Amino acid sequence: MAERTRTREREPDVADGAGYWMGQRRSAARIKRSLEGKLLVRSDDRKWELGPMGRMYRFIYEGLFDDTALHDWWVFMQDIRVHSGAHTHPGGLIIYVLEGAGHTVVDGVRHEWKKGDLLLLPIKPGGVEHQHFNKEPDKPARWVAFIYLPFWDGLASKSELKEDSPLYRAAGKRSAVGRSTPAGD
Repeated sequence: MAERTRTREREPDVADGAGYWMGQRRSAARIKRSLEGKLLVRSDDRKWELGPMGRMYRFIYEGLFDDTALHDWWVFMQDIRVHSGAHTHPGGLIIYVLEGAGHTVVDGVRHEWKKGDLLLLPIKPGGVEHQHFNKEPDKPARWVAFIYLPFWDGLASKSELKEDSPLYRAAGKRSAVGRSTPAGD
């Protein structure tokens, strides 16, 4: 009878360069996602959600949807019926208006916008307080926002909600005002 040899592999410990191997696994996973992740997010791939900021549709949302070829991004659409929640975060957002008209109050200054406009929220230490309003609540106002997460992570800042969206409160949800949450939540 042939002699059998059993070999057991173990995870490397710190002395065996575990940090190096962990970095290699992370890099391999990111490359795999880039090569195999979705290149197209269809309108029916996700669902609209109702949160303290209002009605949102998240196309790419690192940590919630990790199925796309891009990582390190949040890309989401907001449907503003009356107004969004008032909130503060580091800024650095790009917002493209898809339909409707309204205004955004940024640190107390009103900025009018309409379909086709691009709104840029400035980068500011301590954050930018802002809120979005629909000019004609009986008509849709929608925009899509783009946030590059490594930038936000580098600012080591978080968001704070100052006022709930009226849609959220009307749905009987508990207020999130004053609660400190991770940026973009």
